[in-house]
Amino acid sequence: MPHVTVFDGTDIFYKDWGAGRPVVLSHGWPLNSDSWEAQALFLANNGYRVVAHDRRGHGRSSQTWQGNEMDTYADDLAAVLDHLDLREATLVGFSTGGGEVARYVGRHGSGRVAQVVLVSAVPPFMLRTDDNPDGVPIEVFDGIRAGSLADRSQTYRDLADGPFFGHNRPGSTVSAGIRDTFWLQGMAAGHRNAYECIAAFSATDFRPDLDAIDVPTLVIHGDDDQVVPFEVGGKASAARIKGARLIVYPGAPHGITDTHKQQLGDDLLAFLEEYQP
Repeated sequence: MPHVTVFDGTDIFYKDWGAGRPVVLSHGWPLNSDSWEAQALFLANNGYRVVAHDRRGHGRSSQTWQGNEMDTYADDLAAVLDHLDLREATLVGFSTGGGEVARYVGRHGSGRVAQVVLVSAVPPFMLRTDDNPDGVPIEVFDGIRAGSLADRSQTYRDLADGPFFGHNRPGSTVSAGIRDTFWLQGMAAGHRNAYECIAAFSATDFRPDLDAIDVPTLVIHGDDDQVVPFEVGGKASAARIKGARLIVYPGAPHGITDTHKQQLGDDLLAFLEEYQP
């Protein structure tokens, strides 16, 4: 399997599909690059080179003890881009991956980047604090941590069968297969890695990183997202990033990579095709 070995000896697994201008996909918690498979196949079939990696501690990458925070995630992403010498890339981050993409630009700049897309993403800042009063209370994330320690298998099952895909909403048609796949990918992550990632996605302040984004940016978010509320995530990010465009999916949940896969693929492709070198 293709891997790049990063600064501390960690092996980062990646997929590299298709040919053309590169699109780099960063996944959500507690998933891995398989969660992007619908969009990866669609974009590769439409003339793009699609690279998707497993975050350290997730999927087929090394289950490290240290480095389970956004600075290191961003540096690992940089190592993938550098290893493959990707240029004029569109970076697409879903949920936690959106934070990873934002922190990458904040730490490494946009020299290799042509466009940014944030999908159901955690920036600008999820946690409620004195200077972020509209954020999510820490008790919510403490509850996820407690559930992860007590029975993380059931915690992932409850997320998949409830808020992640909106399966707790009347009329939901999310299949058992989609929900099972979330659980399977979650359980492939290292216990410590997934546990520490909860703080990484919830308590990292990405506001300075968003201010550093200087390439065309698309923000896509469902307005019934029960994991990263629209007002906290997509709406706030689009308002902060200079020139960003916001697409709202009415009634859509968090996991739109599965529930709205064709719509998302079409919107990504349209944005990709706007790029003029």
